[in-house]
Amino acid sequence: MNLIYSFFVIVYGLFIRFAAIFNSKARQWVDGRKGLFQKLDLSLRGLDREKNPVIWVHASSLGEFEQGRPVIEAFRKTHGSFRILLTFFSPSGYEVRKNYEQADWVFYLPLDTPGNAHRWIETVQPVAAIFIKYDFWFNFLQGLYKQNIPVYFISALFRPRQHFFRWYGGWFARQLSGVTHFFVQNSVSAALLENLGIRNVTVAGDTRFDRVFTIASQQNSFPLIERFISGEKVFIGGSTWKEDELLLLPLINHKELNLKFILAPHDTSPDRIQYLVGLLQQPVVRYSELNEENALRSNILLIDSVGILSQLYRYATLAYIGGGFGVSIHNIQEPITYGVPVFFGPQYHKFKEAVDLIGQGGVFSISTPDELVANTARILSDPLEYQHLSILCRKYVDENRGATAIIIHHLDEVFR
Repeated sequence: MNLIYSFFVIVYGLFIRFAAIFNSKARQWVDGRKGLFQKLDLSLRGLDREKNPVIWVHASSLGEFEQGRPVIEAFRKTHGSFRILLTFFSPSGYEVRKNYEQADWVFYLPLDTPGNAHRWIETVQPVAAIFIKYDFWFNFLQGLYKQNIPVYFISALFRPRQHFFRWYGGWFARQLSGVTHFFVQNSVSAALLENLGIRNVTVAGDTRFDRVFTIASQQNSFPLIERFISGEKVFIGGSTWKEDELLLLPLINHKELNLKFILAPHDTSPDRIQYLVGLLQQPVVRYSELNEENALRSNILLIDSVGILSQLYRYATLAYIGGGFGVSIHNIQEPITYGVPVFFGPQYHKFKEAVDLIGQGGVFSISTPDELVANTARILSDPLEYQHLSILCRKYVDENRGATAIIIHHLDEVFR
């Protein structure tokens, strides 16, 4: 099975290289790994590993990084002599955070072949490896196990339909047996692991709640965006895809609601931004072109950059989170931290916070433009209901903070 797994990893790598001919993200994935080991060798050359041991932290993409970020920064405060090497699998994480100041080095993760895994571990020589959520690379894991290097998974989330727990999943399940400790998000994950005989598990919760609370506590402001808003109610469409934008269009065209709109598509490439401008067919101001004069000319602000959306939710009255007509919704924790009631599409069941708040009535899954318009109008017309929804969202975030402290307490005990 190891050979079959490695074969498919190699095929995947070849497919990405072929896709790079046509796709810019695939091209970033390939180009970012050129000369990777040479860069790694050069960066770590001369490091005194007794004085400055290396912790390797891996995130698949930007969302997983944000979950791991509170742990990285808290660990940094209490273990200043350690060096942190951060890796990403996806360009959407690496390109945004390649200059992250709390990591000593930031690299792409090489393809998970046995040779790459061996060379990587021999070069990095980490005293521990931390994987965030569920990026399982089995050759890397086996290499770490063989070297007796502690392996931790934080904010891990398991579901019954994952291959670890299916009738054919024996080999996959065995790959988890060498993990030193799992810090999982919920009791369902812990029970699934226990059914595999894995008991080195702590239900810590989701570290992302700590991260979004920290963001909400900061007093960053955007004067030009505040000028655009000019005291009006704001509806933010965050991390949207084409299906989401088509759903939002009737709401945007519903002038009677007197809303300002901020749209932040998941893909901010020039082609996608131009598509949105054409779709809206009304005056739009792009964030990259926003100034004192044009800030008041339009009711629609189009965010054509990355990295600021999480801070913009402080301005929102209501929000729509994209992805719910595809694989799954994006993060709703950012808006609900500010007490912003949220709408999203029908594919939300992978996210505990969405399921929980649907049950409490604090957020809404919608399937049609008419549903979105009707629910928006109803909530805006009833201040008491809006206040109730806002309180539910804030309370949920408050009740789910604290995962970082649990993880850091454990790591402090290990790395005294």
